[in-house]
Amino acid sequence: MTRPIVNIDEIELESRPAAFSPTGDAVNRYEARAGRVGTRIGAKQLGYNVTAVSPGKRAFPVHNHRVNEEMFYVLQGTGEIRIGSSTYSLRPGDIVACPAGGVETAHQIINTGSEELRFLAVSTKHSPEICEYPDSGKFGVYAEFPAAADGKPKMFRHVGREAQSIDYWEGE
Repeated sequence: MTRPIVNIDEIELESRPAAFSPTGDAVNRYEARAGRVGTRIGAKQLGYNVTAVSPGKRAFPVHNHRVNEEMFYVLQGTGEIRIGSSTYSLRPGDIVACPAGGVETAHQIINTGSEELRFLAVSTKHSPEICEYPDSGKFGVYAEFPAAADGKPKMFRHVGREAQSIDYWEGE
């Protein structure tokens, strides 16, 4: 059995894989390192990670989840979280709930401080997931499948805009 406990000091933070790194103008706004916790301690229905965001940066675009709920616990640093049309200050010890829902639950954490902002992110792991990105008009469909023979999880990911969809019967 996987050891069901890990100390936060043992979590190694890594940069995003190249395929998920910001490009274009986004390079100037987004930067995050993360360390997976959930799979390491044997979690099945919740995902856990520690995320670190540099001063002046954001981890992800503003987004809402239609399926999964998230919770953030601020470990160090200061910042803001935008939820819907409201913005709230963040400091160590703050706990934030981001339930599944529409644009009113769209959220984004921004490091507005002078030191690295670190937080523990916990979420349900229902798959497939649908995310919406209200600032850019995009949506994403994400699904995780059981690991392949090499032990790596298999993923399906599609990001698009509703206006760019094709007819169900096209090409049939």
